[in-house]
Amino acid sequence: MSASQLETLHHTSSHSPPRRLSDGQFALLLLLPGGALLLGVVLYPLVAALVTAFFEQSLVVPGRTFVGLANIVDVLTGDFPRLLWQTLVFTVGTTIFPFVIGFALALALNTRIRGAKVLRGLMLIPWLVPGVVVSFLWMWIFNANYGVLNALLESLGVIDGAVPWLAQPGTAMTAVVVAKTWQSFPWMMVMLLAGLQTVPRELHEAAEMDGAGTVRRFFSITLPQVKGIVGLVLLLELIWNFQHFDIIYVLTGGGPAGATQTFATAVYETAFHGFDLGHAGALGLLWMVLLMGLVVVYIRFSEKGEAK
Repeated sequence: MSASQLETLHHTSSHSPPRRLSDGQFALLLLLPGGALLLGVVLYPLVAALVTAFFEQSLVVPGRTFVGLANIVDVLTGDFPRLLWQTLVFTVGTTIFPFVIGFALALALNTRIRGAKVLRGLMLIPWLVPGVVVSFLWMWIFNANYGVLNALLESLGVIDGAVPWLAQPGTAMTAVVVAKTWQSFPWMMVMLLAGLQTVPRELHEAAEMDGAGTVRRFFSITLPQVKGIVGLVLLLELIWNFQHFDIIYVLTGGGPAGATQTFATAVYETAFHGFDLGHAGALGLLWMVLLMGLVVVYIRFSEKGEAK
């Protein structure tokens, strides 16, 4: 090959365009940081914790012994039914009540009332307050000696003496549900208000001209139009409340006499107060299986909404 041909070849190769990434390679490159974070911070600790369900392992004694399904059997034959029931009571209560309050407020704010934007901002305050602060606030309200609730009820003549709302099994769960409801309803209100604002006003105007009243228009127009966002909000709130921890633990610690104990507080108590990682892992495994059922329902509901 002559010198001129070599020079031409070198000139051509030095100016060849850089190799471009395909769409798949670029997408993989974008997913790598998040995937590594998910693997290292979420998946690996989760799997490691669930594996302890099959071992007898203590937090204070080194080493562990494989016991198979013994821990799971112990949990299922122990307090599991009571924990499941109390978790469901808390989950359903802290989903239904905030939904009713949030939907009512969203309907009110969706009308042309004066100061709607200011009211919307004020209503968000409970949601912006950290859960621990909310817990201490309601602990003060429900306090038996100097609580605001007892003082108010005594002044109205409803009660004769101080009521230990957080210290008796009959009222502790109600108090916890009230505190969580107060924190949750603003989020539901905002989401439902966003859904209500997508309903065309022309439909309401046409129905009103045909003689339909407010209640009829709500069930015939508003509710069918927002049923998708209503379903998603309820499912998300169910999932979050099923694994809620901070307000329950700060207010009652799962007491009195385990009356407000849920899966979240039971796992914590078993692992860090009872030092029994094996039974805590078994309880966490069963808890995750139940939670995955809600997640599957949510995913299918989301896919059904996207397909429409």
